[in-house]
Order: sequence, then C-alpha cells, then structure tokens
Amino acid sequence: MIAVYLSPIYILSIIYIIRHFYRMTTAFSQVLRKKWFIATISIIFLFFASTPVLASFLPDLYIRKLIRPLSTYWLGCLLYLALFLLIFDVILYILKKAKIIRLKFFATRKFYIAKGVCVLSLAAAVSIYGFIHATDIKTTTYNVDIEKSCKLDTLKIALVSDLHLGYSIGIAHTQKMVDAVNAMDPDIVVFAGDFFDNSYDSIEEPDEVIEVLKGIKSRYGTYACWGNHDVSETILVGFTFRTEENKTQDERMYEFLKKANINILRDETILIDDSFYLCGRLDSQKPGSENGSRLTPVELMKQVKDHTKPVIVMDHQPRQLQELADVGVDIDLSGHTHDGQIFPGNILTDIMWENSCGMIQKDNMYSIVTSGVGVYGPFMRVGTDAEVVEVNVKFA
Repeated sequence: MIAVYLSPIYILSIIYIIRHFYRMTTAFSQVLRKKWFIATISIIFLFFASTPVLASFLPDLYIRKLIRPLSTYWLGCLLYLALFLLIFDVILYILKKAKIIRLKFFATRKFYIAKGVCVLSLAAAVSIYGFIHATDIKTTTYNVDIEKSCKLDTLKIALVSDLHLGYSIGIAHTQKMVDAVNAMDPDIVVFAGDFFDNSYDSIEEPDEVIEVLKGIKSRYGTYACWGNHDVSETILVGFTFRTEENKTQDERMYEFLKKANINILRDETILIDDSFYLCGRLDSQKPGSENGSRLTPVELMKQVKDHTKPVIVMDHQPRQLQELADVGVDIDLSGHTHDGQIFPGNILTDIMWENSCGMIQKDNMYSIVTSGVGVYGPFMRVGTDAEVVEVNVKFA
C-alpha cells in the first residue's frame, strides 16, 4: 500500500539527482560532456534506478536474487545523495538570499566541482557506515518488576523481532543473532514477528538456516507470533500494495519454524511451567487468518484461567497498548518499527508510534519495543541499531 504513495517521491528523487549529477560531472572535464559519456552514464543510472522494480517483479527467481542486493544498496545511496543535495541546496538558497556570497560564484566551475565532491563524499561515507553498522548486532537490557505472585523469582526473556529472513538476511546474520541470544543464557526466547521477508523462496539454503536456529538454547523454549511480512506477497522497497485479497502464511513457513523448534502462537495463550502465561497475537495489519481478523484483547484474555499469574503478550506491532493494559497484561513485547532504521526515519517513527522503540509503562503494563535484528528495504542502519533485547523480570 505504501509503495503506491512512495512511487512519485522516488521518481522525483531520481530526476532531482540526475539533474544535479550532469551539472557536477560536466564541470570536471570537457570529455565528460561528450554524448557517448552522457548516454553511458544515463543507461547505468537508469538500470540501478529500475533495480527495485526488477527485484520485485521479474519472473525468474534466480535473477531476482541477484538484483535484490543491488537494489538495497542503491536505495541506501539514493537516500543520502538526495538528502545531502537537498541540504546543500537549502543552505545555498539561504546564502544567496542573504547575499553572503556573490551570485557569480554559484555559476562557476569550481563551485560545481566542490559541491559534487562534498555531496558524493558525504553520501558515500554515510552509506558505507550504514551497510557495515547493519551487520553489527547489539544487546539492549531492560529490567521489569511485576507485582504478581509467581513460583519463579525472576525470568530472563530474550526478545527478537524483524529478522526478515530472505533476500537480505541469510545464514551469517542469523548465526550472529543466535550467538547474541545464547550469550544472555535466557529462560525463554520470543520472536515478535516478521521472521520472513514476504517470500519463502528467497531464503538461501533453508535447511542450513534451520540448523543454525536449532542452536538457540533456553530453559522454556522458543516462541513466535506472526508479523505483517510473514505472508507471501510482492513487496517493493520493503513495502506492499493495497489489495482486497486476504493474505495467508505460506505452509512452508510453518514447517520451517517447526523444524527449527520455534513454536508459533496464533491468537493463542499457553501456561508455561505453571508460572506465567504467554500469548501470541496475530498481526493487526496482516493477521493471516481465514476471516482476516484477530482476537481483541478482551477475547484473548479469556484464555487466561488464572489472572493472578503474570501475563506476557507477543504482538508484532505496538498497538492497543492501553487496551492490553486495561485487561491485565503485564508485559507487551513488540517490534515492527525498526526504530525508523535509517535517519531521518527514526524521527518519523517517534511521531507515528506511542512507543516506537524502548520501554514505556502503561498503568501496570510494560510495553517493550525492539528496533529489530534485521532490515527491510535498504540494507543499512544509520542512527539506529540492529539489536536483540534482554528483559530481566522480577516477580513480587
């Protein structure tokens, strides 16, 4: 759905960049003004500009897998090329209006060369940093006190979300995630949705990935809920198109998680060790159910037989926080937002979500949202971290 709205912005960004690119490159040398050079550069530029579409709609899966990494790197670079060009143009506009610098200077060859070097250097530096930083998985720790009786004194939860296993994420990143989780020595591991990236076929060597995931160690096992990308559908730069069709999970996704010893809870609640309840909600946007809906917080809590015991909920998107708090949920574990993933996206997510990342309290309930361990769209993180979360719970 969002992809439809982003298309005009994407096209305008391409036009904006290529217009500046021609001005800056032709300022370097007379040779770069030749028609053959301009034609060659145009073809290369347009190829990269079309990679997000080719990676989504080409019928051949093998070619899509080759092009998809190019498209993610391209999108990351495009963002910061456009952003730094825009910043430079705004600053220069202010300087022109204030007459701080003579107007003749802005038409000189030296000006266009300086502008080109600065923009390309800054965009390259930030993009390279973002690509490298996205592979580095941090561990974030939160401490929670629950005023309910429990035969356990403490509970250590490893929260993971938004792996987006597929085109961009494979064995290496999954192994890093497993190592980070095991380093916590958790009592229980929960995956708060978006385990997959909309396509089971995009996973390289699924059997090997399963073996890596089977290496997760915990006292009570590993549990998961579905997210909005855990359905099979076409995506464009990480976003989907509006459709009336009720999307459901690929059966191979179920089998994959089953083989990996990961238990999916689909609007289900289980009592673990006669100590605490764990609920897994269907996604609010793409529930994947036959009727396209999910249980309300009130309906979900009807599955809890003993309300004196702690209740922990996995809900991919951090919605209905007050409603969950009102029915007696103690901890709500979520992901989805990626904390914006790349600046300035984190500014937008802070505006859009009550809790875009981190921990807040709603009455007696704790809402904990992770920035996620994987990526969607551009394979980069700037201003945010790929993380796994350690939640240390202390009971009354």
